[in-house]
Amino acid sequence: MFPINNETLNDAISRLAIIDITSATIRQICSLAAELEGIAEEKMVHLEMGNPGLPAEQIGIEAEIESLKRGVANTYPNIAGIPELKLWGERFIKAFLDLDVPKKGIIPTVGSMQGSFTLMLLLGQRLEGKDTMLFLNPGFPAQRNQAKLLGLKEEAFDIYAYRGKKLEEKLESILSKGNITGMIYSNPNNPAWTNLTEEELEIIGRLATKYDVIVVEDLAYFGMDFRNDVSHPGEPPYGATVGRYTDNYILLLSGSKIFSYAGQRIALVCMSEKVFNRRYDFFEKFYEMPSFGDAYIYGVLYCASSGTAHSAQYALAAMMEQAVKGNLPFIDHCREYAHKANRAKKLFLDNGFHIVYEFDGDQPISDGFFFTVGYDGMSAQELQLELLRYGVAAISLISAGSEQPGVRVCVSMLRNEDDFASLEKYLRQFNSDHK
Repeated sequence: MFPINNETLNDAISRLAIIDITSATIRQICSLAAELEGIAEEKMVHLEMGNPGLPAEQIGIEAEIESLKRGVANTYPNIAGIPELKLWGERFIKAFLDLDVPKKGIIPTVGSMQGSFTLMLLLGQRLEGKDTMLFLNPGFPAQRNQAKLLGLKEEAFDIYAYRGKKLEEKLESILSKGNITGMIYSNPNNPAWTNLTEEELEIIGRLATKYDVIVVEDLAYFGMDFRNDVSHPGEPPYGATVGRYTDNYILLLSGSKIFSYAGQRIALVCMSEKVFNRRYDFFEKFYEMPSFGDAYIYGVLYCASSGTAHSAQYALAAMMEQAVKGNLPFIDHCREYAHKANRAKKLFLDNGFHIVYEFDGDQPISDGFFFTVGYDGMSAQELQLELLRYGVAAISLISAGSEQPGVRVCVSMLRNEDDFASLEKYLRQFNSDHK
């Protein structure tokens, strides 16, 4: 029964060979949570894992089944993407972001994880001296691990103290060194759920052009800044994107969260015309393909997976088609996360916690898939360990590159009233014992 004692927790951590709890991966925390549930003989509240908490869109399921019935399973897919997906990907981006991305620049990947990994490989090769990725932290921990695996140099800073005009001075100080090849961030942000303002996106875009940096904008949670209704295809307001302020952009559009299609590992890398067509001497010598786009598709992706599953491509194409036609209100479907976040935030705030990343400009952050909490007097490590003792699993903000004391809360696994009741019970006991 929770809370468990420190010795029991430390023994479990030791058995799983977790060296540093604050830098442990999400999957390691999941394993630890499972271990603790067995010890306590009580279910934990899982706030560590960003699994979709909604059913997969039926339109995608039916399209995928139909494609399999037609026999696509015995044929290798086109690495560059099936025509249907390139068509509806192009139209989806135009309908919801008002950007013109060429069909050739819309390329399916095995989830955005493969997209970011393979892009960073190529970004690290494109120009001599540009060998460093810039991370706007906090960010998705796995992407920082990808850069580490690739042997890329890394620069990063926590945007907590650099919002608005302060962002320009900070970026200038880093980009002016000339060694940054690419910049990556998620918007809405994982884990903070902050959203970059138009002022901030303009700064990023302008400086990316000035210093020849390619921006990789991860739109995994596209449309989930529910303060702005971008759900009407072809009508303003459109989704926020750096693509309005620079041609040096690549978007990552994933089916995992917006369509709850995480299990089929399907996403799109969306390159601007300029990025796709730009030629590099190294690519011509190494891949015998001078353009960034061709080197990416036929040089890197071919070696990484020889394409993305045929049936999943048909599924994403069908979901995007119906979204563009106004028949699949995916943003409305995702609003359930905002309702869950609103309830969960109240439980944390009522029990002595505070929101760490609280504002975008002068606006409180949106309710959505994630938020961040701290507890006065506790470091990130202390808070994470204490929450685990009390039956609440979460990841440390340190693992996301944040310098703030706190943890990330993901609401997707709060599936029913029992989960909320358990969260309330554990937090009330936590606060009673610590205040």
